[in-house]
Amino acid sequence: MRVLITGAAGFIGTNMTKRLLEEGHSVTGTDNLYCSSERNYKQFLPNPNYTFIKHDIRDSLEDLFREPFDQIFNFACPASPPNYQRDPLYTLDTCTNGLVNVLELATKMHAKVLQASTSEIYGDPLEHPQKESYRGNVNIFGVRACYDEGKRVGETFCFNYNKSKNTRIKVIRIFNTYGPFMDPGDGRVISNMVMQGLRGGDITVFGDGNQTRSFQYIDDLIEGIIRVMATEDDFIGPINLGNPSEFTIKEFAELILEMTGNKSKIVRKDLPLDDPKKRKPDISLAKEKLDWEPKIELKNGLEKTIEYFRNLENL
Repeated sequence: MRVLITGAAGFIGTNMTKRLLEEGHSVTGTDNLYCSSERNYKQFLPNPNYTFIKHDIRDSLEDLFREPFDQIFNFACPASPPNYQRDPLYTLDTCTNGLVNVLELATKMHAKVLQASTSEIYGDPLEHPQKESYRGNVNIFGVRACYDEGKRVGETFCFNYNKSKNTRIKVIRIFNTYGPFMDPGDGRVISNMVMQGLRGGDITVFGDGNQTRSFQYIDDLIEGIIRVMATEDDFIGPINLGNPSEFTIKEFAELILEMTGNKSKIVRKDLPLDDPKKRKPDISLAKEKLDWEPKIELKNGLEKTIEYFRNLENL
């Protein structure tokens, strides 16, 4: 099978590349390296089944490839708040015009295309846990809107390409995910706290720490994505992929201190604007359609993640 992965040098793209190459597929990766690392894709270059092309999906993809792909995974977009807020117009452009270029290529090649949408489309949810039918509570003028609304419009593009051009689409909504190949400086809660813990500094908690998150290990997510892509064409989503085990940020910070052996303390700072107070997926649809649910407990996943960061930083 021939596969194209956009955002291939990012966290999820790297893990997906690893899985598909291990299964013997031919993988082409594209990334403009806006917020991803060369070390992530360079590890695969010795594999004859892997090709990397530096490219920005906001530019047309149609003249880059001679042979068609069977599947396209679109992971190309900044996903952490510091990265997607760095240039909001860039983020919006990637979520819209960039995605249209991916959809045009998929339509031309009659390839299945999977769009990585996000739990962020639910905003600061008034429904808990969040089902796919929930329409969200998003501040369209807020600092997170370039990503939240960009992904919402992206879903609209996908569904209308399917309706108007018979494009073979799959839409997933990814909840907080962690694991190897995360950028240690990307500004997300897990990478922030793990790195603070490993470096012996205080652990920063924003707000009172009672806001909740549900953390999913990357291997569980990759398995879910593979199963979504294997569904029949009449199943297009959207579908939640996340771990419904819910923790407060304070509980998570205390666990990081324990697991890194850090003797420092937890310090509090003001909660960022529009930061959601609760986030937990309802995965009933994933259980029904995919026979999927997360298998890896938080502590087990964190052990692997901490080891990865420790080796990366030589800590």
